[in-house]
Amino acid sequence: MNKRQFIKDMVLTSIATPLGLAGIAQSFKQKENVPAIVLAKDDAFWLTIRNEYLLKPDYINLENGYYNFIPQPLLEKFIQHIRDVNYQGSYYMRTVQWDNKNKIAARLAEIAGCLPEEMIITRNATESLDLVIGGFDWTAGDEAVMAVQDYGSILDMFEQIKNRYGVITKKVSLPLHPKNDEEIVNLYASAITEKTKVMMISHMVNITGQILPVRKICDMAHSKGVQVIVDGAHSFAHQKYRIDELNCDYYATSLHKWLSSPLGSGFLYINKKNIKKLWPLLADGEKDINKINRLNHIGTHPVHTDLTINDCIDYYEIIGAERKEARMYFLQNYWTSKVRNLPRVIINTPAESSRSCGIANIGIEGITPGDLANRLMKEHKVFTVAIDGAEVFGCRICPNVYTTVEELDTFALAIKKLSNNV
Repeated sequence: MNKRQFIKDMVLTSIATPLGLAGIAQSFKQKENVPAIVLAKDDAFWLTIRNEYLLKPDYINLENGYYNFIPQPLLEKFIQHIRDVNYQGSYYMRTVQWDNKNKIAARLAEIAGCLPEEMIITRNATESLDLVIGGFDWTAGDEAVMAVQDYGSILDMFEQIKNRYGVITKKVSLPLHPKNDEEIVNLYASAITEKTKVMMISHMVNITGQILPVRKICDMAHSKGVQVIVDGAHSFAHQKYRIDELNCDYYATSLHKWLSSPLGSGFLYINKKNIKKLWPLLADGEKDINKINRLNHIGTHPVHTDLTINDCIDYYEIIGAERKEARMYFLQNYWTSKVRNLPRVIINTPAESSRSCGIANIGIEGITPGDLANRLMKEHKVFTVAIDGAEVFGCRICPNVYTTVEELDTFALAIKKLSNNV
């Protein structure tokens, strides 16, 4: 396809009239008997989703992992919630604010797979994880295990408690292409000693997209008396799972990623037996140490964001967890299969569907990650993010359900040219 025509087609697509939630629901209803793995490949069908987004025609966006922006019907809901809260002012804040937030948290708990009394809405995964890490009663000599590939700001939080309390941090390095689950489990097990208090793991590694065998790691850690914190920033509303099947102690995510909620929304799960073990980030009036809401006091905050989470759940349920996961994996496998065997190309993500989904990382020998990202954008109008550290060197590629195979063909051709020094 001619690049100029392709961009023109994308512009026309981006300004097409959205069907709205009801129309999208009807579209999926008509496909309810189509297997998810078959529907995932039907690009013509997924244009109905693409039409819900207002997309900039300047570039192909393959960096949906930082902020998975809001489709137009949900954006309109968000704006209306802003108007409603602004209209009611203090009356809303003093009457139904917490009732509404608790109802939405309960709905999140239902689709996440935990009890409502184990779930609180936060502002993002970082806040959630820091609340847990900073909330422990640490003593000098306690040990915490994590991976060098974990999210940088969370590693910084562990560094802070190391400096503040004398905690010993032990970092493992994840293999990019593990032979089996046992290799990963044994790697974490090898770092545990009798002084290990907690282990943090990523459900989906943010810089590579690798999915870890969370249940097996948690079972192993618990057998040694170690609690497990799971960073699920990239897995919730991306892959299909239930928290109660993972056997973890704490689970955190950002909803503005794959649930496409407004910026500044996330949740924290705490197994109810562990709630009393944590100090709150900010002091609250709740005195019952077994109630999770005592950990959720952040003062006055943008409650219209909380309200929009409810609409985003509607949207997610219309698409369906299985269908979304299948679409995400199809998109990733579509482009990686085109470039995986090219000379100088390095894929830093496992190929198996059990170890990856929509995110993957690619590098080219002889080109630094920063230069690769810059050349993709400057020469090929493809927007990505460079990953240059934590033993991972390449660009993280994050399509979304609206991404087309034509866009991925453009990206794959760009990689081919760059790998051939074109």
